[in-house]
Amino acid sequence: MTRSPYELTTPSAVLARLHPRLRTYFGAVPVGHVGRGEGVFAVVGTPRRWIWPLLAVLARDAVVFPVWERDVPFTVENRPAHVGRGAVDGREARVAVRAHRTFRFRTGPRTMVDAITAEPHGLVDHLGRRGRVSALLRAEVDADGPDAGALRLVSTRVTVRVLGRARSLPAVAAPRVTLVERFDDDADVQRVSLRLSAPLIGTLYRYEGAFRYRIEPDTGQGTP
Repeated sequence: MTRSPYELTTPSAVLARLHPRLRTYFGAVPVGHVGRGEGVFAVVGTPRRWIWPLLAVLARDAVVFPVWERDVPFTVENRPAHVGRGAVDGREARVAVRAHRTFRFRTGPRTMVDAITAEPHGLVDHLGRRGRVSALLRAEVDADGPDAGALRLVSTRVTVRVLGRARSLPAVAAPRVTLVERFDDDADVQRVSLRLSAPLIGTLYRYEGAFRYRIEPDTGQGTP
């Protein structure tokens, strides 16, 4: 992979405002290599237990989990990939980064899976092992202010694939994903915050924490 999905779908003027240390994270992972990070999430999940049955359904496909925990150790692995199988499924292969985020919960490890792809209409995050839920993302980078140099991804459309057909959820009902990645120079760590919210309900799920990230040869010894 010579260019990442972010580089293929985001204007260069926007990416130029990124903090230099974030350019590695959002740049291309060379073939034969893997991006690895380790850190701790200050919080993961939601304390609103009445939402947990819905999260339990999504957990079956490694999207989110019915939990509310603090100080959760985690690892992340990013690998270059191509998704889609051309004539087999009617879609061209697309440049992608597959991510595995493994949370070390008190009840045991759980892994969240997704694939970020470069598509003709923009940057898309396919959530879970099967990618039945996907979100079209808008990338923003502030030039100044408290989040200067941070990458903010905001979902502008959510699509669900049912019986082989993709259907976009109406804006009044669609959940909203907001992800912010920034680099903390003082602590020398990358900080991440994700929030999944829904109209009239509010926050359904969130996590926030800090980690250190590196690119290294892929020996196949990491997350399956």
